[in-house]
Amino acid sequence: MSKIGIDISELRTGDGDEVIEALAEFLRDKVKAEIDVTSGEIILEYEETKEAPSKAHLRVLLRKFLHKEELKEWFRVIAGKEKAFIIKEKRRVTGE
Repeated sequence: MSKIGIDISELRTGDGDEVIEALAEFLRDKVKAEIDVTSGEIILEYEETKEAPSKAHLRVLLRKFLHKEELKEWFRVIAGKEKAFIIKEKRRVTGE
């Protein structure tokens, strides 16, 4: 089985559990994979016979989710280790 991990530890703040469930449901609809949600990561598992989406396509899907949930202003998607992504909170610049 081929696996792709998405680090969601920073997304779990506040109403994080609802957002995580929404993300898991969004990914179930968009990609045909088994989805395993742990405390800090979502793991997409693909059978060898099925082709996993490209990294670029998966990144676009994650960014679309953030936009749909109106979280794009607060979070961004960055590449992690091989076959992994991180949903990271954006730094805020305080100007006075």
